[in-house]
Amino acid sequence: MPAASVTAIVVSYESAQVLPACLDALAREGVPAIVVDNASGDDSRRLAAAKGARVIANTRNEGYGRANNIGVAAAHTPYVLIVNPDLELGAGAVEALLAAAVRYPDAGMLAPRIVEPSGRVFLQPRSLLSPGHLNRSGAMVVPQGDACLPFLSGACLLIRRELFAALGGFDPAIFLFYEDDDLCRRMRDAGHALVHVDGAEARHGRGRSTAPSPQRRFKARWHLAWSEGYIARKYALPEPGPIRSLENLGKAIGYGLLFNREKMSAHAGSVAGARAWRRGETALAHEGLGDAA
Repeated sequence: MPAASVTAIVVSYESAQVLPACLDALAREGVPAIVVDNASGDDSRRLAAAKGARVIANTRNEGYGRANNIGVAAAHTPYVLIVNPDLELGAGAVEALLAAAVRYPDAGMLAPRIVEPSGRVFLQPRSLLSPGHLNRSGAMVVPQGDACLPFLSGACLLIRRELFAALGGFDPAIFLFYEDDDLCRRMRDAGHALVHVDGAEARHGRGRSTAPSPQRRFKARWHLAWSEGYIARKYALPEPGPIRSLENLGKAIGYGLLFNREKMSAHAGSVAGARAWRRGETALAHEGLGDAA
């Protein structure tokens, strides 16, 4: 199956440092890219256009899943490839993923072997949305070949475009975090396999999409805590209790006394996000997006 049957969707937000390498790797694979930029203040849009990508310039930060939904809606190929801007596909990776899609027609999503800077292969051993018997402590054993897994990383996913649309795409109520776990769960519930393709490799920078700062740590942990509560309620799972918030509050105070702004901001964000969820505030309202899906 030719690479012309797939369009890459890359969501950028202040990603100018890593975006060129991501787009260069896609170009080497012959894959056209749609870059959905979430109102970056850096050169992300200009760099994407210079690399030949089609750029959709959002006037506000729509969040990860919602921006991907916008990108997929603009694609017309049978397959879409969700790609984080800090991920670089290896040689032949797209061809291997497309060949696996033909080999495994029941697969709803396929992902490459994702290698982190340390050389570790990333696999997700646990998830709030996984049955208890599938949750594992520690690292998972890396498959020696293709394998069906309970979850795939949202850093790189090959998906049939029509199936993505039929399932409603990423949950538009989520601004950040758990959107990929939620999509994996809905794929499995609809009877589609999630396939790790060992013959396809990608290198992932893990967290290098945007530069770190105390403000971004606060925001990320706010959304992580909010999304955990939202997902738990969506699937009728045990909801996070106040004890965790008290623990995070204590840690925020402790790190504040140590003048560690990054860790103080992270734990304070967890407290604020959990409190907002318990009070019924939505992630979209928090980001000024309203509550419309």
